[in-house]
Amino acid sequence: MLAVAAAKKRGPFALDVRFDLPTPGVAALFGRSGSGKSMVVNTIAGLLKPDVGRIVLDGSVLLDTQLKIDVAPEHRRMGYVFQDARLFPHLSVAGNLRYAERRAAGSAYVSLDTVTGLLDLGALMDRRTHQLSGGERQRVAIGRALLTQPRLLLLDEPLAALDGARREEVLPYLESLRDQLSIPMVYVTHDYEEVLRLATHLVLMESGVVIARGGLAKMSLEPHLRSLIGPDQVGAIIDGVVLGFDSASGLTKVRVGRNGDLFVQSKDLAVGTPLRVQLLARDVIVSTQIPERLSVRNCLAGRVTGVQDDDLGSDLITIDIGGAAILARITKAATRELSLTPQMNVWALVKSVSLRGHSFAVPTAAPTSAASPDA
Repeated sequence: MLAVAAAKKRGPFALDVRFDLPTPGVAALFGRSGSGKSMVVNTIAGLLKPDVGRIVLDGSVLLDTQLKIDVAPEHRRMGYVFQDARLFPHLSVAGNLRYAERRAAGSAYVSLDTVTGLLDLGALMDRRTHQLSGGERQRVAIGRALLTQPRLLLLDEPLAALDGARREEVLPYLESLRDQLSIPMVYVTHDYEEVLRLATHLVLMESGVVIARGGLAKMSLEPHLRSLIGPDQVGAIIDGVVLGFDSASGLTKVRVGRNGDLFVQSKDLAVGTPLRVQLLARDVIVSTQIPERLSVRNCLAGRVTGVQDDDLGSDLITIDIGGAAILARITKAATRELSLTPQMNVWALVKSVSLRGHSFAVPTAAPTSAASPDA
């Protein structure tokens, strides 16, 4: 568990946050620029001292202003990846990585070979940093942070300075780190796509305070999120399990909720693979009768649990599909004509071509040497 409570006054801006997060996993700090996200990670790292605060990681007290405990940044065993790579220009890629190896505290649980393999750095080892692309530099910066053998990896908008192509180049490597190393991460971003791809938990920030937090499936239904991501991105995120691939249709069958099945466009996934699926509210159609003879491949039986006014002059209908909730955006006229009310049985229809799926490993316990504060 990572427990953070910190308050800091800096000019007219006041930071006052409090949250607990399970480890391992990827906790995304999400909010507009200037909401205080970077101040939070700098406080966790020990680079910014709060006026009052307490930070505990897996039972190890890193900061307690009341007890006058303040572990120095170099002894907190935090790996930090900044927006700019901050590599040593006079060293090669190999030199940058080996520098981190030499500076590491405690027992090594991530080897140089593991890092170079996961981040595909083998062909870059002899290059100087000025010979690297932006995406390559960030991969080296991530590798250098990992080789410090951190108990927690802090990433402060590591992809913000990259263009779209370089960003897509780096994201799969971050997914691999999350799934294969199980090192807890705190990931700062204002890009919802990165949240969808990487996060297990979400902390929403606004004007220096936490306005909501929780698992990603729950938070995808959070009203506070809608103003941050815009109406086109509003929708449910649900976790499912791959049941198999249908070669005839070219679609993968995924179990969601207790007994619902979705067909999504994801290939080469083994049976049993966890898959995160995003269903945008704008793509979900609601029926009060069992649909027949339609081209739509996905039909989920459910029960209405809420009808909320949407910012676009429409309604957001929350539907429980058996242990998981989805959202549908429909006109107010449709809500009236269908007489939609809580507890009503309905069917949710969604086209397979509009579904997005991301494979996602279930977080497991981090290596013992990584979790131990005294390792």
